[in-house]
Amino acid sequence: MKTVSLTLDEIYNLAKKTLLANGCDDETASILAELIMKAERDGSLSHGLFRLPAYVSGLKSGKINGKGKPEIKKISPSVIKVFGNNCLAPVVLNKGIPELIKTAKENGVAVLAINNSHHMAAMWPETEIIAEQGLVAFACTSYKPAVAPVGATKPLFGTNPISFAWPRPGKAPVVYDMATASMAMGEVQVAKREGHKVPLGTGLTKDGKETTDPGEIADGGVLLPFGGYKGSCIAMMVELLAGALVGDNFSYETAAKDNNDGGPPSGGEFILAISPDKLSGNDWNKHSDEFFEKMKSMDGVRLPGERRHINRLDKGPRNINEELINKIKSLS
Repeated sequence: MKTVSLTLDEIYNLAKKTLLANGCDDETASILAELIMKAERDGSLSHGLFRLPAYVSGLKSGKINGKGKPEIKKISPSVIKVFGNNCLAPVVLNKGIPELIKTAKENGVAVLAINNSHHMAAMWPETEIIAEQGLVAFACTSYKPAVAPVGATKPLFGTNPISFAWPRPGKAPVVYDMATASMAMGEVQVAKREGHKVPLGTGLTKDGKETTDPGEIADGGVLLPFGGYKGSCIAMMVELLAGALVGDNFSYETAAKDNNDGGPPSGGEFILAISPDKLSGNDWNKHSDEFFEKMKSMDGVRLPGERRHINRLDKGPRNINEELINKIKSLS
């Protein structure tokens, strides 16, 4: 695989230029370019520049409003709703999360319900920023069907990621972001592009047979949930939280309404923020740090998010797939 070396500023500028050329206003382009750059910086390659052509597809088709503005509505003292108005989710989150943080600090707990936005980024950015403000965070969203429930060979669930973040004042938060599928579809697509096999149990061919070929999964096949029934149940939970609970679509409803332009479909997101200061008292940080140190004292254990935070310390250039860079340049 041939690569091109780009600085973090060059990654940001390339993403922003491409987004501006395809119908985004400066605010939307800046927010999304920053997110893409941070994904590349932190090593989340399947959510960095790799996603940019799909965003462009949605912008070109008119499905995504690159100049739209979300609307925030306070439903109750602890419930906030944001109507995305077909904006990209990072723009919606940029407006909604500050209100969620403020409300959770005031009341001890707050929920952010997002409707009608286009989410295809990693989920750790939203939970991490909440945890950096001293709050515990949980987020989830559904997508178009790509994952078969246990026992089935046809998709019903999205990859339905969940993200959890625990605050550590003075230190980087503990953050995880994971698909409830055996592997995120973006990672399967990257494996296909780079010619890598995937572990057995990742997914099935279009004929319902197990395979290690990512192309057979991505092109007409189906992903499997992680951990059998356990992952399947968590995927179902995400469908309910990010669908019925926030007043948005289930994955199969999303697919029925989508124009299949290749860009992220419209859907909902559920985010919960909790104040440990109000629930636990003043010793929660010391208590949880003792737990984390106990974990790290065990051979082979690292805390979730540590590798991403280590990657973040490297401010040098990143090696990006040359074919991808050429494709992106052709879009602008």
